[in-house]
Amino acid sequence: MKHKNLLAALLLLPFLLNGQNADDYTRYVNPFIGTQTDETGALSGSTFPGATMPQGMVQLSPETEQMVTWDPCSGYDYNKDVIYGFTHTHLSGTGCTDLIDVSLMPWGRPVTPAELKAADFGQHYSHSMEEAHPGYYQVLLEESGVSVELSATTRTGIHRYVFPNGKPQTVILDLDRGTFRGEAYYSKRRTYDVIQAQIRIVDDHTIEGYRVVTGWAKMRKVYFRAEFSKPFSQHILMNGSLNVGNSDVVNGRTLRAALSFDPRDGRELMVKVAISPVDAFGAQQNMKAEATSWNFGDYVRAAHDAWQLELSRIDVEGTDEQKTIFYTGLYHVLMQPNTMSDVDGRYMDTNFEIKRMPEGQTYHSTFSLWDTFRAAHPLYTLIAPKVAAQFVRDMVLHHQTYGYLPIWDLWGQDNYCMIGNHAIPVLADAIMAEIPGINLEEAYQAMVESSTRSHFNSPFEIWEQYGYLPQTLQDESVSITMEQAFDDACVALVAKKLGKTEDYERFYRRSMFYKNLFDPTTGFFRPKDENGHWMKDFDPLSYEQPCFVEGNAWQYMWFVPQDPQGLIDLFGGTNGFLKKLDENFSLTATSGEINGNASGFIGQYAHGNEPSHHTVYLYNFAGKPERTQELVEQVRSEFYRATPCGYAGNDDCGQMSAWYIFSALGFYPFHAGSAEYVIGTPLFTKATLHLENGKDFVISAPNKTPESIYVKSVKLNGKPIKDYKLTHQQIMAGGTLEFNMK
Repeated sequence: MKHKNLLAALLLLPFLLNGQNADDYTRYVNPFIGTQTDETGALSGSTFPGATMPQGMVQLSPETEQMVTWDPCSGYDYNKDVIYGFTHTHLSGTGCTDLIDVSLMPWGRPVTPAELKAADFGQHYSHSMEEAHPGYYQVLLEESGVSVELSATTRTGIHRYVFPNGKPQTVILDLDRGTFRGEAYYSKRRTYDVIQAQIRIVDDHTIEGYRVVTGWAKMRKVYFRAEFSKPFSQHILMNGSLNVGNSDVVNGRTLRAALSFDPRDGRELMVKVAISPVDAFGAQQNMKAEATSWNFGDYVRAAHDAWQLELSRIDVEGTDEQKTIFYTGLYHVLMQPNTMSDVDGRYMDTNFEIKRMPEGQTYHSTFSLWDTFRAAHPLYTLIAPKVAAQFVRDMVLHHQTYGYLPIWDLWGQDNYCMIGNHAIPVLADAIMAEIPGINLEEAYQAMVESSTRSHFNSPFEIWEQYGYLPQTLQDESVSITMEQAFDDACVALVAKKLGKTEDYERFYRRSMFYKNLFDPTTGFFRPKDENGHWMKDFDPLSYEQPCFVEGNAWQYMWFVPQDPQGLIDLFGGTNGFLKKLDENFSLTATSGEINGNASGFIGQYAHGNEPSHHTVYLYNFAGKPERTQELVEQVRSEFYRATPCGYAGNDDCGQMSAWYIFSALGFYPFHAGSAEYVIGTPLFTKATLHLENGKDFVISAPNKTPESIYVKSVKLNGKPIKDYKLTHQQIMAGGTLEFNMK
């Protein structure tokens, strides 16, 4: 990742010099981690290397695919050597793909209408001529010789192109770039459809437009305003094969434009592209508020400073490699959920109505909750509670118009991906942590109504009638039963805290429903029909059974974070439980095809997908914390790398990263809705959380070495912790958690 562009090097010299200071946390972030799949296909993060801000609406990054597929969902594959465009919205690490809006591509010669129709503007590049760090991306396009630099504000993408001296200068705008399911999935069927779009020439420096797209998120509206640092002398506007001549506006579904610039006006061209999910006025106002300067360096420095502020919430002492994995992980967590309101507070709600947030508040989207409730949201609750409170308010607003809390919220709409309703543990965690800025009654009402109003994958009448979900009445019944029982436990926790005794008893009873699908003869949770009979042809190793989601019976066996002692009791006590748990981490047998989401194996444990993430900590509850410590160290060292193929599966909006951050600090939110943590084993000799209340929480392990992974004893402010548990309130009080390692 050597920087070859002289102008960029001069621009960034002060930043790079400052980066030699150990306090510059951004120098440890490598945005290429998670962008590459290795030769076996085992390691893939599906992240992107482009420029964005913390929780930014804009994620400006290159596409290495002619059309973006499910793998990688981010649009960038480190193994590819061609870039097809630079688009302003992306998803980081998700299992499905969408967005990829408003593509720009500099081109080194004039473009004909036939070429614009074909839309094949891919150009080769080399990683030796590519660089990325927080808020900045640079690459040299080989065919045109154009150096591309990207930066971003929250709602505006900033481009700087440097063309070869005296050569033609063209910029391609493509509003038809999008996503399709790869050939291995559905024969290259497009997953998006442009319903309507427009490109309008405002003047010789400015274009505006929009597109309405339906895909994974339905009826997405994306408005944009693009301003250029110098005038374009000619333009071509096309709708499919129709060239509209010298018209200043084109409407349709397959829209592209080619803008030509006079090379006599200088080699450098800047483009600022503001976007809005609301309307054209919103894009204009976002541009006016965030991107008035034509000094590219101003944006790079502002992005650096914003990321430096966020990353400085945690200070760790370790090797450069350890810091690179840690701070890149923190960067990946803090990229989303994404801003979805304009600078004036307006946003589009789930009813497609324009609403306005109260002054000083921001509306967010991109809630990958089946993944992120486990550790990413608890991390926000811990280190950025003001932002976490805003997420809670956003989810409550979603509930008020949609009828229940979000399942998987994207661009302000629910795409209803995955199962359960895991906004519930996010709200529970924030309430149990007692973070300020939450309307408790509104949040609690949203939790209860989301747990009693039946909807797709959540038939609560059946749930309460049978005490489980019969596979004959609800597909994916075992996975949903396990996850719904956990969500109910989170409602029960909050009900108890708020003194709602009747609700507490109801939801606590429901949280124990998981036991009704345990078969003691096989030692697994397995599906029943509506008559209480076990379904036939049960194979605990198979990923192809319709009663599970993205896992098998081994992986879902352990998903009882609300009641680990109850799970132990199902196996007849500690000895039987430990025997089965040991087998989980040693059994390598398979049955049929492994689910594509499962990777990072230790026996049946699959760290590359979320249902397994808490499982290594179960040994704590069975009196063998040393085995938890061994497994935490094994996962940290085997499945996280400071390389492009650095994750053992999709990063899933930061969840994979959040597991590492907590597990490197030495504790983990085992029950993600409780605002409590279980002790693991620290990676660093010292780590300091700089809390928003002004206090510091120090994790100290002075005798930690690479070989000393076992915890001999642990003390909080000098007092022994014997139960290997830690509360949110204990952390927020500040002080020192001291590990004595052996």
